[in-house]
Amino acid sequence: MSEAGIYIERGSAAFRRTNLAMFAAGFSTFALMYSVQPLLPVFARDFVVSPMVASLALSLTTFTLAGSLLVASALSEVWGRKRMMAGSILGAAVLTMASAGIPHWGGFLVMRAVIGVVLSGLPAVAMGFLAEEIGPRSVGLAMGLFVGGSGFGGMAGRLLTGILADALGWRWAIVGIGAIGLVAGVIFVIRLPPSRHFERRSLAIGSLLRSYRAHLADPALRLLYAEAFLIMGGFVTVYNYITFRLLAPPFSLSQTSVGFIFAVYLVGVASSAWMGHLASRFGRARMLPAGIAIELLGALLTLSGSVPVIVLGIALVTFGFFASHSVASSWVGAQARGARAQAAALYLFLYYLGSSVAGSIGGYAWSLAGWGGVVGMIVILLVTGLGLARRLATLPLRPAEII
Repeated sequence: MSEAGIYIERGSAAFRRTNLAMFAAGFSTFALMYSVQPLLPVFARDFVVSPMVASLALSLTTFTLAGSLLVASALSEVWGRKRMMAGSILGAAVLTMASAGIPHWGGFLVMRAVIGVVLSGLPAVAMGFLAEEIGPRSVGLAMGLFVGGSGFGGMAGRLLTGILADALGWRWAIVGIGAIGLVAGVIFVIRLPPSRHFERRSLAIGSLLRSYRAHLADPALRLLYAEAFLIMGGFVTVYNYITFRLLAPPFSLSQTSVGFIFAVYLVGVASSAWMGHLASRFGRARMLPAGIAIELLGALLTLSGSVPVIVLGIALVTFGFFASHSVASSWVGAQARGARAQAAALYLFLYYLGSSVAGSIGGYAWSLAGWGGVVGMIVILLVTGLGLARRLATLPLRPAEII
């Protein structure tokens, strides 16, 4: 068998190297992106802005990332997958450290928007890389571990930011997260094996648009893209505004205490890999609604006035989100008929658009009706997601999906 025909399979040294590299990539992306989330109340206080305006520190990053993904995936066909991903991680880490020195709110938001553009070179390209290089029976686990790295990075970014902000101030906290992202980027560059199945192509806008149209013509992919918007919108809204609730009376927790609560993000590392494995055994159509239902239950539990119950709710939201995202994202790669990087880009476009749009609108819900209003909005998103998952299970799927 030629080298071009060899796929990376579970149990091999190449599989372990790839998983370490992609775990580091997911870690760095989420740590750099979401490190500002626990700081939103601090931004509202220091820059004298509303919670909704403070949320732009994250929403602008995810918004520019969402739009840039559609171009970044096409550029990776020209520049190469690994080069594109490495430049994305290392560049975003450096810009994150630089953003800590910007004194004005407007300038800080501009830098956060630029960071989103630079980060766009990783998510869709990483999904395309795994779909191309990992064997069909191992790709679910590999995708789950990549998503798990994202979960670990999201936890570490939030936790360390809270601790460093209490000890040194929010600017040094952001510098520290940027430095950690830089180290993760170096690990990625060293450990990721070269592509065996990548075929360099010239950038053809017409071909790119035809690929997007073909993916959008697939009813199953359209539903998966909508699911990305809904599950991510609900998830990020919880994390955006739960800090406002926990820092205020009657809880009045410190930044460090809230940061430690976000250690429940670790359940995302476990749930993504575990659900990827279960999806391979029982089918994605069964596992996707299960993940969404768990996320919905967790959101409802955060209505409690008890901190332990709220923490349990956040843990279930995290578990359910990463479980459903792991299933849906691997499903996109399996369902797409060619041009998998573009299929992944459309999924992640809606995924980060959900983060940006729902994450900001949640600020209006908070100002209007407090935490009850925020949870009400999340319930609408996730109940809609459950309905779409039920519809998805009735559609004819590619043979590889009937497992």
